[in-house]
Amino acid sequence: MAALFGKRLRRGAMTTAVAAAAVAALSASQAPGLTDTHNGGQSTADVTPPPGGSATGNSPYYTDLPPLNSPTAPPSAGTGGPNSPTGTGAAEAGIPATVLDAYKKAEAELAATKPGCNLPWQLLAAIGKVESGQARGGNVDANGTTIRPILGPVLDGNGFARITDTDNGAYDGDRTHDRAVGPMQFIPSTWAWSGRDGNGDGKKDPNNIYDAALAAGHYLCRGDRDLSRAGGLHAAILSYNHSQEYLNTVLSWLEFYRKGTHEVPDGTGVQPGGRSDGRPGPTPSPSPGTSHPASPGTHKPTTPSKPSKPSTPGGGSGSPNTGPTKPGGGGSASPTPPTPTESVAHIEDAGTGTLAATAGDTFAERVAVRAESAAGKGVGKVKVKLAVIGDTDAAFTGGFKSVTVVTDSTGKATAPPLKAGEDTGDFTVRATVVGRDLPGLDYTATVSARQADTLARTSDKELSCQAGGQFADQVGVKATYKGAAADGVAATATLIKSKDDTSENDKGPYFKDADGKPIRTLKGLKTDGDGLLQLPKLYADDATGTFLLRIDTTGGATLTVELKVTAAAAASPSPSPSAT
Repeated sequence: MAALFGKRLRRGAMTTAVAAAAVAALSASQAPGLTDTHNGGQSTADVTPPPGGSATGNSPYYTDLPPLNSPTAPPSAGTGGPNSPTGTGAAEAGIPATVLDAYKKAEAELAATKPGCNLPWQLLAAIGKVESGQARGGNVDANGTTIRPILGPVLDGNGFARITDTDNGAYDGDRTHDRAVGPMQFIPSTWAWSGRDGNGDGKKDPNNIYDAALAAGHYLCRGDRDLSRAGGLHAAILSYNHSQEYLNTVLSWLEFYRKGTHEVPDGTGVQPGGRSDGRPGPTPSPSPGTSHPASPGTHKPTTPSKPSKPSTPGGGSGSPNTGPTKPGGGGSASPTPPTPTESVAHIEDAGTGTLAATAGDTFAERVAVRAESAAGKGVGKVKVKLAVIGDTDAAFTGGFKSVTVVTDSTGKATAPPLKAGEDTGDFTVRATVVGRDLPGLDYTATVSARQADTLARTSDKELSCQAGGQFADQVGVKATYKGAAADGVAATATLIKSKDDTSENDKGPYFKDADGKPIRTLKGLKTDGDGLLQLPKLYADDATGTFLLRIDTTGGATLTVELKVTAAAAASPSPSPSAT
């Protein structure tokens, strides 16, 4: 989460009991279809956060919960479309004007481009609240760009995920590690493919609320999700930040905003204070009408307090040493036991089978590794990163090129399912221990082309025409593999000389190319989603007889079709003229 400036709503940590009561109170009147557990939806407890990357890199977020008293919405507020009226109520229900406009514009565009997603703008507002306090209370210019960049903590593995630099500092100013950027807190590697131009200025800027809101909408709507159903909604939120507490917090603000909001001037929105990493809240921003803080470089740093002097044998200043001592005295504290990660001596394979799949399919095997100590014992609670390496479009579930999984009590970590793309050939899956410079494990994965083992005509009708004419029916075939429809299988169709001579014929039936010229071989054909393939129209030259059309597919399926060409009918003689 960015080092944001804002007024703290709550001082001190909210107890678990209070937080649970707030969530329960807000959930009591949840709108149907969003957080209900009926009609096939999953309850919060049933949702397993998807493994791997996220929009924010799982950066810290604000944990403040909305007031228990819901805002009052107008009777006609409905479900809150782009032009729906807004209510009035507590200060926390106020959303800065430009930020609110960005959320509603994003909802309107997604309603047109991805209507099946059913994205509510209140979900963007809920995420914007916990990620950046609505862009630092709406501290944006007229174009929607934040007055100052909003940057999360350095993701160097020190209390957070470790993500080395992916943008050469272009977005976050850091050429060593990445940081979450902007009001919706995208990490640069995610913004690189999910960024959008929401305000039509020709740029994709993560610090612009219009761009960031539209990008967040598209990110949440990935994979044909339907956010009107609990399962799709929860999966979308967890893909943004993999935390059950994050899910609960966002759902709380979502329901709060659905009950009514009101517009407030930019720069006056209430900003949160509690953070998920337990660190102190941000320095308050100046209230409207007060002077602004000094420019960067002129601010006088606070003088740090001097650390207490450690106690020494025989007296002296400082707090007494109350820690455990070594046997025999001496007053020295016992050495800190190593963390689980520090205990790992190596990782080894944990029974991963052969990684092979057909293009477009999910690999049957999953990479499994085991973290072990020097004594050969499994080490639990260790983060293991698995990355797809090489020129391939294969990825883990959710489209992630790298994921991080945690070892169980036996030291084993299993990667999420790996799905093949359309690129064929070999690539590498590399497993490494996060936070340790240890040799990794490389696995070779192979993607084979889609294939068919059987081809059959879709009609048994005889294919014939007269010389110089056109065949009335087109050739249609269906490809199957192990009895199932073989979709996306490459095929070639050739008019051959004979069953024994499969070279291209130089006479008889032919296809036409784009210029209308005769061709007798068609390459680059591909079956559709049902394994069907229909060839273009066939024509006949002056040669008569029975000719052969051969169709071959990847995987070895072959079909030979007979084409008959008969002589053209003789023209009827003209009647003789009548005698005069």
